[in-house]
Amino acid sequence: MAVPTGAVQTFAQIGIREALSDTITNIAPTETPFYSTVCKKGTTKSRNPEWLKDGLRAPSPTNTAVEGDDATGNTMYQPTRLKNYVQIFDETVVVSDTARAVETAGRQDELKYQVAKTAQALKRDVEMRLCGNYTAVAGNASTAGELGGAESWIETNVSRGAGGSSGGWSGTVPEAATDGTPRTFTEAMLKSVIKDAWNAGGEPSVVMMSGSKKQTASTFAGIATPTNEINGQNRVMIYGATDVYKSDFGQHKFVANRFMGAGTGRSAESNGLYAGLSALVLDPTKWQVKFLQPWSVTPLARTGHAEKRLLKAELTLCCLDEAANGIVADLS
Repeated sequence: MAVPTGAVQTFAQIGIREALSDTITNIAPTETPFYSTVCKKGTTKSRNPEWLKDGLRAPSPTNTAVEGDDATGNTMYQPTRLKNYVQIFDETVVVSDTARAVETAGRQDELKYQVAKTAQALKRDVEMRLCGNYTAVAGNASTAGELGGAESWIETNVSRGAGGSSGGWSGTVPEAATDGTPRTFTEAMLKSVIKDAWNAGGEPSVVMMSGSKKQTASTFAGIATPTNEINGQNRVMIYGATDVYKSDFGQHKFVANRFMGAGTGRSAESNGLYAGLSALVLDPTKWQVKFLQPWSVTPLARTGHAEKRLLKAELTLCCLDEAANGIVADLS
């Protein structure tokens, strides 16, 4: 069969109308579990908010006294004064007047659309920093202040690979941990850290990890059946994931977080995310995000044929007592 001579085909046809969908697809992840669900929100009036951490001396089963003996003073301990520095997260949106005037598919106003997207991107930046392994930086007239992330705070209840070492409170700022030799994530590591956090007085109820570590955790043997009948029907569901882990010290929710793993000296993958090297064992009552400046969208002065918007927030992470938490680090 041959095409007749002179037949009009679409390949050379002029004037075909576009069929552009009015839907814009964007699958970029925006869930921020550490910022949104673990941390309480508060405010501060200082660039370096401070708080006090205290504890009790070790218990002594040999605490005895002789009848009628004179009372002598014992050593008293003072609280530890902790702090972190605020960090400014910002981004500027610039959209030309022409870009707002033309008819666009999938959005009515290009400026509003770009502001909404940028706000989601900034929230991901905050999540990655809060979960990360970064030393706090005070900042000065020419250097930006930086907050110390969750991985840098935890130093008491840890499981690390060979050569790894905790950062923790230095007496001045929280300092980043040193990565060790990667090893396979095991249930024994997790159980040990949970026990240590509980012994210290914590109530860790969340274990936060990357997607690959969540898959590894879902293979922990456990004692429950991996199948279940669905609503009394003759169909069976196979459980390939673990959402809640019950240890000897309570229930712990397993939470996957795409934005874990960032840190000084670590390299991002092609999608901008990092390999999750750690599982954070968290007591949510011991974490706060404090804002010096809340989230805001500020119009900037017009300097030509474009509208400008500055999106920003200034905040820091407060770890009220790191010993209530734990970390299984250096996971392959």
